[in-house]
Amino acid sequence: MTTYRRNFVAGGTYFFTVNLADRRRPLLTENIECLRAAFRYTRHRYPFAIDAIVILPDHLHTIWTMPEGDSDFAVRWNLIKGNFSRGLPRVENVSDSRLRKGERGIWQRRYWEHTIRDEDDFARHVDYIHFNPVKHGHAEHPGAWPYSSFDRMVRLGFYPADWAGDPKDPEGRFGEL
Repeated sequence: MTTYRRNFVAGGTYFFTVNLADRRRPLLTENIECLRAAFRYTRHRYPFAIDAIVILPDHLHTIWTMPEGDSDFAVRWNLIKGNFSRGLPRVENVSDSRLRKGERGIWQRRYWEHTIRDEDDFARHVDYIHFNPVKHGHAEHPGAWPYSSFDRMVRLGFYPADWAGDPKDPEGRFGEL
């Protein structure tokens, strides 16, 4: 089995991408309240700040800042995934491998994690998060997607309300990391 190396930085800020196992099913947006409850439950037990987030039908992107002295984002993802999965009816196909481990077939086992290095890295990842619904054809502009932190970032002055990406990019590559 492959050994994944993760960069654990106590009090660090991380960008994550987490996918459903079956990317054809829009479980996240169809069950948004269940997902929100899983996040609330986890944050109550293991606090962390959600700096930016977007929930798409089949995956999510988020930036978290961990508490001082804490780098255990893995336990948090385990709780979020587990609580969300327990809130759904058991209708998915489950492989023998997952059955042996007592797992559901809702989430991909792994997730992408990137340690945010500096303010520029943070800003590029926040832009990526908020442009993602446009990139995937779910919204015409970031403010039109209801499942993101874009409106909060507008209220905080991070973006103007009409922000829609980089108008200087004529090839439409905006939002790519």
